[in-house]
Amino acid sequence: MSESPSAQNGQTAAGESPQSHGREHAQDAQSQERFETRQEVVIKFAGDSGDGMQLTGGQFTNSTALAGHDLATFPDFPAEIRAPVGTLAGVSGFQINFASRPVYTPGDRCDVLVAMNAAALKANLESLEPGGQLILNRDGFDAKNLRLAGYDENPLEGDGLQGYVRHEMDVTRLTRECLKDYELGTKEKDRCKNMFVLGFLYWMYDRPLEPTLDFLDRKFQKLPEVKAANQAVLHAGYAYGDTTETFSTRYRVPKAELEPGTYRSITGNEATGLGLLAASRKSRLPMFLGSYPITPASDILHQLSGFKRFGVRTFQAEDEIAAISAAIGAAFGGHLAVTTTSGPGMALKGEALGLAMMLELPLVVINIQRAGPSTGMPTKTEQADLMQALYGRNGECPMPVLAIHSPSDAFETAYEACRIAVEHMTPVILLSDGYIANGAEPWRFPSAAAMPSIQPRFADPAKLEKAINEDGQFLPYARDERLVRAWAVPGVPDLEHRIGGLEKQADTGNVSYDPDNHENMVKTRAAKIDRIPVADLEIDLGPEEGDVLILGWGSTYGTCRATVRDLLGEGLAVAHAHLRHIRPFPANLGDLMARFRRVIVPEINDGQLVHLIRDRFLIDAVPFNRIKGTPIRKEELAAAVKALIPAAANA
Repeated sequence: MSESPSAQNGQTAAGESPQSHGREHAQDAQSQERFETRQEVVIKFAGDSGDGMQLTGGQFTNSTALAGHDLATFPDFPAEIRAPVGTLAGVSGFQINFASRPVYTPGDRCDVLVAMNAAALKANLESLEPGGQLILNRDGFDAKNLRLAGYDENPLEGDGLQGYVRHEMDVTRLTRECLKDYELGTKEKDRCKNMFVLGFLYWMYDRPLEPTLDFLDRKFQKLPEVKAANQAVLHAGYAYGDTTETFSTRYRVPKAELEPGTYRSITGNEATGLGLLAASRKSRLPMFLGSYPITPASDILHQLSGFKRFGVRTFQAEDEIAAISAAIGAAFGGHLAVTTTSGPGMALKGEALGLAMMLELPLVVINIQRAGPSTGMPTKTEQADLMQALYGRNGECPMPVLAIHSPSDAFETAYEACRIAVEHMTPVILLSDGYIANGAEPWRFPSAAAMPSIQPRFADPAKLEKAINEDGQFLPYARDERLVRAWAVPGVPDLEHRIGGLEKQADTGNVSYDPDNHENMVKTRAAKIDRIPVADLEIDLGPEEGDVLILGWGSTYGTCRATVRDLLGEGLAVAHAHLRHIRPFPANLGDLMARFRRVIVPEINDGQLVHLIRDRFLIDAVPFNRIKGTPIRKEELAAAVKALIPAAANA
């Protein structure tokens, strides 16, 4: 694994190491400021849930994207809606990794930790690199904050922070002083203190203020006093860095060499919503989203509700059952139908999922996974719903299952889920998770012309030769060579047919209790899913054969790829492949795995894909599991991979 910027710089509480470790330094001609070039930086913003850390991190992310860096983010929300101010349960964090080279993870450890109070420091100090920089709000370390955070002594006064570069600022006091002439209450003034920290970091990393000033213009256009206050504090934070002699070093990160194109910073939920919209436009089908709000899926409902001008209809239902049932009705009526939820909601949707499968209607069901079971840890990430997606319904109820692997990948995978649902007349389960949903990275705008077509096949009364029996009866479940039936929309003359959840007679769709027919229909519906053509799985990074293959799915993508990149640099014969299609598997998966001596499967669960691989391919795949509500660290995965290679383990 490459050394972190803070470790390479060798900074300690006593100051900078005399060795530059290959760092480039530039002297500003007009001042004593020194610019240090770094190739990669990880910053974590942490504070109380009311300190605006998510907004601060989001604005720093936008600024970083505009500066041309590659990046990955990890918002870390508190699970308690109204945790007591100053407690560990109320700490909110936002981590960003930005660099001049490709970035795949938000970083194992941070180089800079911004701690707005004692609880934020206590909850996150362990994640700071030795020699890293601490930006501390001294006002958040008073007796009350120390007591709520569980400190017996003030960490700013003891030796516990030795080995870190400390920047202590009276952020609250300085913010109030900046706003002393503004007609705002103390609480309103204190809400601006995140802008002070943001302004300071913009100075520290040589960033312009204009993008955030424009954001504040838009956000508070109806509250001019609040807008002016936030903008004033942003300027004050920048000026504090510029005028305080304590800070003599600033940092620059060169632009990343990204593929040419137009980019924007995008979260996984935003990209998912746009992928659904693109599929609706490409297929020429009106879209209907039936959803019940649930963390962390609600953003998709919020986003799509703003697309009415594109023919999108959204329905915020009274519960999960109503949401999916309305979507099934929309699919029956000829819409591209979608429902979104998280794990507990998937459990409630189970019976209606079986109905959609029995009717063989196109429906995209999106599960933004979170830590479970039951309510679990609603703001923490997990990959524990894979078995539920594959088997979590009564009876033999097969459905295609796809998994998004990163925020930018969400657009393409959501589009693919819609294509499969429409062209193969089946409900499709699309898996994301909280890390992908809330994380952000640069996304290059795709070309509409280059996107694959989506061709719905509606039953046509003028072309019913194969779909009418000798008695002249319409056969709604007559199938083509793919075992796919036509889409018979209600209200069209000559297409009347029965619907319902009872077993159907082949072709006619009439209710049937015949045992042979039931077995035939069960196997036919399964064969239809298994015949869906999916692209062969390719090696994402590394050799085509070797010692270890890291086989991943979902949000472990970045960790897997970054780990392989580092291990290849050490001369190890390791590779990475990542599954998008989990049912059906790519046809070449078995052959690809056979080219490696060992296969390791990292998952943020207690081992689910690894069981499928062992069962289907009879290989001794090795599980690597973490269930902590956070992404797997690449340093952990690298150690596990090396343990599978005798030469590396003994080195």
